[in-house]
Amino acid sequence: MPNNNNDSAYEIGFCRPPKSKRFRKGVSGNPKGRPKGNRNVATVLAKALQEKVVINENGVRRSITKLEAAVKQLVNKAAGGDLAALRQLTALAGSAIEHDADSSTNQLSPADLEMMEGLLKRLEGCTRGEGNEK
Repeated sequence: MPNNNNDSAYEIGFCRPPKSKRFRKGVSGNPKGRPKGNRNVATVLAKALQEKVVINENGVRRSITKLEAAVKQLVNKAAGGDLAALRQLTALAGSAIEHDADSSTNQLSPADLEMMEGLLKRLEGCTRGEGNEK
């Protein structure tokens, strides 16, 4: 089905829309899509938890983050005997310990560091032509 314009060789069909209906440069195919600058739930939550609040602790006013305030309240409720708070606190502490264990596995022990230094020295020697010849 040839186009009626001057370009008679152009076929309109599957994956070949008419040139007048194609997206123009700079025009979005989804103009009502997500507006620029909208944040997802994780960023909004992180920002809200980092906001500062003023608390009165032992007669002294201090400014701490909302996350710190929430953890303090949870610990105080758990210490007061609230079983639901105690369950939440143990789950939170368990996940924090797992996270710390995961991050500490990336550190090398002194023996591993010594072995890596020896390997590097041997590799430097091989690149200079001082390899161990048998």
